[in-house]
Amino acid sequence: MDKKITIVTADDHPMLLKGLTEELTTNGYNVIGQATNGIQALELVLKLQPAIALLDIDMPVLTGFEVIKMAREKGAKTKFIILSFHKESYYIVQAKAFQIDGYLLKEDTFFEIEHCINEVLNGNIYFSKSIDDQPLQNASEELKRLNLLTLSETKILKLIAQEISNQEIADTLSVSIRTIEKHRSNIIEKLGLKKGNNVLTNWALLNRNVILSQ
Repeated sequence: MDKKITIVTADDHPMLLKGLTEELTTNGYNVIGQATNGIQALELVLKLQPAIALLDIDMPVLTGFEVIKMAREKGAKTKFIILSFHKESYYIVQAKAFQIDGYLLKEDTFFEIEHCINEVLNGNIYFSKSIDDQPLQNASEELKRLNLLTLSETKILKLIAQEISNQEIADTLSVSIRTIEKHRSNIIEKLGLKKGNNVLTNWALLNRNVILSQ
């Protein structure tokens, strides 16, 4: 594998960004841009079109996930690898929903980072070996349940995730509130949620990024 592949790195912690960049450069990779916030990262990816972008999730202005979504909408062919402290199911679900090429943890060795780069350049999806199987399985199950929804149910769920009321959803779709309530009940059942006040709204807000990516 030719190590002179172009890479953009992004992290709002200067020391972590410096260390990662130096490690990549020392090992023969061509780091052509560095960003300390999401908008800088997006601009660099769109301008430089690197082969790989290594992004943190929690960055000012735009998150790593938002950078990836917006870059792809603008036609970027870059392979995206998340490098984060987060290993919880919530983040893994988002990574899978956005079809991110690689997901690494900041605790991983450089050997693991290099292995991930090679895998994604070969067209594979790679998740850190440090991530337990359970979060990965949970993420896959949640996405499977979302795929059970009809087009109408998916549309309604997206509106719920945007904090739009039942009445506004009914008006938007030109149906009765009773029809919306029936759809909400069906969605709750398909997603396997426990029934209760605002359970669907709370779930939709928590998983907003995943829902809106569908």
